Amino acid sequence: MTTPVWVLLGFAVWTLLTLIATVGVYRWSLILAGRTAIGEWRADVAQGSDWYRRAMRAHANCVENLPVYGALVLVLVATGIRDAWLDSLALTMLGARVLHTLVHVALPQTNPVAAVRFTLFFVQVACMLAMAAVIVMRV
Repeated sequence: MTTPVWVLLGFAVWTLLTLIATVGVYRWSLILAGRTAIGEWRADVAQGSDWYRRAMRAHANCVENLPVYGALVLVLVATGIRDAWLDSLALTMLGARVLHTLVHVALPQTNPVAAVRFTLFFVQVACMLAMAAVIVMRV
């Protein structure tokens, strides 16, 4: 497997781990403690602590960006393009994704923290746009 394909696998696993370790643990700890019923969790209502709502957004960010990166990898696999630059961009994108999630979930959201989070998001987008540009130039 190429590095971008490994990164796609890592991204998918990170998305699942984010769901399980944040949203899943939060909800199930309340359900098993008898503090809430399983049917009380609704996607269309703001529920839970500030940390839980940040965790929900962090997971949603992963889910929103995973298909975009997946489409880039699909094109790379279909065209057979391999490049060390693409490998570096893929690894940088995943590193920024993981850090973005951790900053979102672990830190109270102040203006400086939000600026860091935005910077990490921007790095991800820039990496994916650069990957798309490399693909277009090579096809």
